[in-house]
Amino acid sequence: MTENMADLMVSLHDDKIDMIAATSVLQQQAGDIRQSKINWQSYMQSQMISSEDYNCVSALDGDKKAQYLQQNASQCAKTLLNLLSHVSKDQTIQYILVMIDDLLQEDRTRVEIFHDYALKRKESVWGPFLNLLNRQDGFIVNMSSRILAKLACWGHEQMPKSDLNFYLQWLKDQLTVNAKAYHQELVEADAKRNAMAQHGNHHHHGHQPAYESYKEVSSCVDDMTTTSSSLKSLPIPVDSNEYIQSVGRCLQMMLRVDEYRFAFVSVDGISTIISILSSRVNFQVQYQLVFCLWVLTFNPLLAEKMNKFNIIPILADILNDCAKEKVTRIILAVFRNLIEKPEDSQVSKEHCIAMVQCKVLKQLSILEQRRFDDEDISSDVEYLTEKLQNSVQDLSSFDEYATEVKSGRLEWSPVHKSAKFWRENAQRLNEKNYELLRILVHLLETVKDPLVLSVASFDIGEYVRHYPRGKRVIEQLGGKQLVMQLLSHEDPNVRYEALLAVQKLMVHNWEYLGKQLEKDKEGGASASKPGAAPIAGKA
Repeated sequence: MTENMADLMVSLHDDKIDMIAATSVLQQQAGDIRQSKINWQSYMQSQMISSEDYNCVSALDGDKKAQYLQQNASQCAKTLLNLLSHVSKDQTIQYILVMIDDLLQEDRTRVEIFHDYALKRKESVWGPFLNLLNRQDGFIVNMSSRILAKLACWGHEQMPKSDLNFYLQWLKDQLTVNAKAYHQELVEADAKRNAMAQHGNHHHHGHQPAYESYKEVSSCVDDMTTTSSSLKSLPIPVDSNEYIQSVGRCLQMMLRVDEYRFAFVSVDGISTIISILSSRVNFQVQYQLVFCLWVLTFNPLLAEKMNKFNIIPILADILNDCAKEKVTRIILAVFRNLIEKPEDSQVSKEHCIAMVQCKVLKQLSILEQRRFDDEDISSDVEYLTEKLQNSVQDLSSFDEYATEVKSGRLEWSPVHKSAKFWRENAQRLNEKNYELLRILVHLLETVKDPLVLSVASFDIGEYVRHYPRGKRVIEQLGGKQLVMQLLSHEDPNVRYEALLAVQKLMVHNWEYLGKQLEKDKEGGASASKPGAAPIAGKA
């Protein structure tokens, strides 16, 4: 990465993000904690802190904080870290953490005070804050996390690998924490509301959420009037951790540092972000998590690998549904990076085709009609439109087919039903160690959508029909058994396509069979037989 790019990444949107974060639960609580006063005198009198630490923390709590800090930097680091390890009361720990965070927020170079002190003492600056991640108090945990991110991103010292992996794994886990318990709470609250409604309790406001303690809940649940039976079928709202904005904020900071990006990938962080984005989350969380994907795509290698996580279809869906300009802007920025950043032009081309497949061009033409205050949006819309239109002109039917299969979103696009396509391309499904066939077989095993199952079954049948050794390949990949299981599927279309595919897997000489059927028809021999075989002959 160039030096300029590195500078850009470090300074990116920091103040803007903090303005947004000012409404988060963590920031609201920090405001309340700042108003409280700690009686440091009583801590000293009961010999819980030394007089040296008392003098220092009192000065930091006073009006001349900045001046004192400048003259006694090392002592301030020593005192604040001492207090964190010697005080046990939650309220006091909360206050000390807010003090530290405020010091760093006022001047980010102050992180070096803590790094220098730890270096001289040959101690870990990370340890005290990582230990606090195990506390029960949500504020302590998330404020410690926020300070860790600042120490890791704003100083010259990078977080060592073992601490880094632990911290990133923790952040990743926090994205989905509490979801199940929260879902149960919603179900119970909803059942209670229904019971009250049945008893004609008019004092209960049906539209008020029964979960007011969770401020940052998914917007789709905020005004929920659903009954408990349909509620259970909703996806669990993953942004049910009330501190999720703070978690997202830490990730937004960490992933701007190139060395931290690969560590995040190694704890399977991208999959977690994608799975959350494919469920229902509010637009602020959507924005933060797409921002994380965006900064990841500044690394050319990650930009090349990113769509293996199916990021393009997921973001195309969000782009289609979203009403918030900042979410639109950040998705377009990701799409642009996915085309601009990869060093392999073939990968950029595949990304363009994937976007075309996911109907991004249609969205771009809608966005072109709208007026945006943000020039970046207009510029990205123009860039993407040009690139995608060019890729449409170069698009071969096999490129189109391969992209559709890789997206996992099969539909009856014209390419499937084209006999010419299968004659010319059946053998190409063997490329890259049968990559596309493996995906088709995997879809049969994992997907519930009847349309996808129908199309995948049909494609496997056509491959076998047009490639002489296809039958053996499909058997070795486990496809035959999966197609046969679909013969008893509840959906009649899936059963029909599975039956056709099984017949193609069973029959050796298609041309011969077709001619025989024609002869039989002419002779009226098999007119009364069940209809599947003659249909198969036509296929």
